[in-house]
Amino acid sequence: MAVRITRKKDMANQVVFVDGQAGCGKTLFSPIIASLSRVELLTYSYQIQNYCSMRHLDLISADSASTLIRYDTDLQIYNTMMGRELNFRPSDLSSVFNDHNPTRYFQRMLQDGDELIPDIISLEKPILHLATHNLLAYSEPIWQSLGERCVFIEVIRHPLYMVRQQKLNIERLFNSNRHFSLNIEYNNEEIPFYAYGWEDLYLNSNSTQKAIHSIAQITSITEKNSQLMKGKYDAKIISIPFEPFVLKPEPWIEKITDILDSDITDSTRDIMIKQNVPRQVIADGIDLDIYKRCGWVPPIEGASEREELLVRREDLINEAGEEAMLILDLLCDEYEKKYWNPDYVD
Repeated sequence: MAVRITRKKDMANQVVFVDGQAGCGKTLFSPIIASLSRVELLTYSYQIQNYCSMRHLDLISADSASTLIRYDTDLQIYNTMMGRELNFRPSDLSSVFNDHNPTRYFQRMLQDGDELIPDIISLEKPILHLATHNLLAYSEPIWQSLGERCVFIEVIRHPLYMVRQQKLNIERLFNSNRHFSLNIEYNNEEIPFYAYGWEDLYLNSNSTQKAIHSIAQITSITEKNSQLMKGKYDAKIISIPFEPFVLKPEPWIEKITDILDSDITDSTRDIMIKQNVPRQVIADGIDLDIYKRCGWVPPIEGASEREELLVRREDLINEAGEEAMLILDLLCDEYEKKYWNPDYVD
């Protein structure tokens, strides 16, 4: 007889995913989201990403994937409210010390817990806050398991701002033992699971070409799946273009607070100032070592937004080659038509 795993009780009342591709600017959003009322400090969830990846590859059943997600989200909110499994490394973006209110996590460690926690969760209604990568593209098990308790904030960005970090990830991370997303085997090679279906193209490409093809493939799948989830599950998804947000954040903050049924706190403005939001120039980010390692460079003094993009494009031409550059140019044109025109100044 086949065994079916199950979980009929829930503890995580609400879960917000801040999701997007590498280099899209998720790390700017997560501290702002965490500053809103009831939202917890961000945590990363490779487990949930891997459950969805395995379901995408048909390695586990839909029931198993969705049940594991329910177990994991409940366990994460339980541990968070107990003061367990927290990150106290000061330099990490997910550190307690980088939260707008770190005191609450120290207090939880000293308070009674265990059987009291479900009642505290029921009373305070905390929002579990997860940062993920490329998850919306493969997210159906999440909507099957969490339904209306789930909100996705998808961060999108001009492709020319994402290629450099994705190229560096491919060169430095994907073949290292620090890579915790799923790989698959193809012709005795390990490749990222999302290259399933275009394995030869991935293997025959250099790191710049792989980055461009990955952006194209994930963008296409994410757009299709987002529409499908909205129609099938009435999924709560907000897609936020990075550039309009950092220039004029207020309308987007209002949308986020509305969908989360949350409020701006006294800390929200302070966090936005710390993230240099709003800003006059898109590339005028924070000068942190972690951003530099991911390819961030300061904006060119006096350059227009279009000139910034042209410099980034010129840096790619030799390594990308004609075919990949054509794909990248099409991605850029589509993004500028839909979300942000760098030649238009409001």
